[in-house]
Amino acid sequence: MKAAAVALAGLGVAIVAVVAVTTPWQALAGGAPEVTPDPARDFGAAEIARADAFDAATGLPSYLSLAVTLVIAAVFVATPLGARLIDRLRGPWWSRALAAVAGIYVVSLAIRWPLGMWFETVLRDYGLSTQTWGTWSADRLKNFGLQLLLSAVMVVVVIALARRWPRRWWIPASLGAFSLTLALSFVYPIVVEPVFNDFRPLQQGPLRDSLLAMADRDGVPVDDVLVADASRRTTALNAYVSGFGATRRIVVYDTLLQVPEPEIELIVAHELGHAKTDDVLHGTLVGALGAAFGACALFVAGNLLRRRTGVPSLGDPKAAALLVGLVSLGTVLSGPAQNLVSRHIEARADAHALAITEDPVTFAAMQRNLAVRNISDLSPSPLEYVLYSSHPTSPQRIAMARSWALLHGRQVP
Repeated sequence: MKAAAVALAGLGVAIVAVVAVTTPWQALAGGAPEVTPDPARDFGAAEIARADAFDAATGLPSYLSLAVTLVIAAVFVATPLGARLIDRLRGPWWSRALAAVAGIYVVSLAIRWPLGMWFETVLRDYGLSTQTWGTWSADRLKNFGLQLLLSAVMVVVVIALARRWPRRWWIPASLGAFSLTLALSFVYPIVVEPVFNDFRPLQQGPLRDSLLAMADRDGVPVDDVLVADASRRTTALNAYVSGFGATRRIVVYDTLLQVPEPEIELIVAHELGHAKTDDVLHGTLVGALGAAFGACALFVAGNLLRRRTGVPSLGDPKAAALLVGLVSLGTVLSGPAQNLVSRHIEARADAHALAITEDPVTFAAMQRNLAVRNISDLSPSPLEYVLYSSHPTSPQRIAMARSWALLHGRQVP
């Protein structure tokens, strides 16, 4: 236990160190004028009211879904209920562990399904969703299947390692978690993304040439420009840069092709900023260290809680519920820190887009268009900001564009 606790502390220090070094805590150069974000300056009263109403309508099902996660996790990490239910199962240890994980996920899915339908109905009412219930259900089941697969593999591997090395299983578990996270990050664009979207090359023309030329000027090698068929799911606008090395490509939603080309270029310039500063690689490294940290935390917390939860050892299949509960709690608790870092990284990508396009006026127009089309929350509550905001708000992003314009003597939007 002591060695695992020391490793846990060491990994925690390593994560903090990497995050501290790689996170751009100040997106603009020192001396940039402060501009206060003000939704009323860029959005009409009706647009603000619509954003507030949408936030209120989606907030309750979102909070209820979070509550379901916390309640289920709390039951499994604080009571022996999970172990008692698993004890009724029969068969080899691995089949009991798999059945336990599947049962937990199926119950959670059943509880969340009405909440998901509620959320989807709101999206349709506001014109953001274009899905049928059939396609919505298919997407939800695909996501469920991927989560179940990863969780089941994690639980079975941990229990198997604990059976083989009861006091040292955290060592191979940490190494395996680190390696698996790296591998998944690299294969995700070519294995997982096609499960949810179809992609086609952007047709030859001025836009494609412009995007590839911008990437070349920015020193970001790009293999292709693809269009994702997002319109079969949503009316929202988005783009991203996916992949590494020879697999790196610019991906734009087909819905984005409806907006003016200068705005598309600015959105892609933002995404190129992530590639330019290796945000995905840094995020992968932090994620891999976090996965190793999580493996050590499972060892320490699992051994501290196993008696309370009626688990004789973490090598027993009755530990499956405890492990799932601990992972769920860890995911929720780490969310605010991840969002904090993400907001700073996104701000740096915005600054990068402004630097390579030198067009703060179009940048502000693009952010306004995105916020209106996507019905972004223009002034989230502190709790929502901490729990859900992985990006700066649209008023914050527009205010930064004004700061950048003042700093560089450009036209202020």
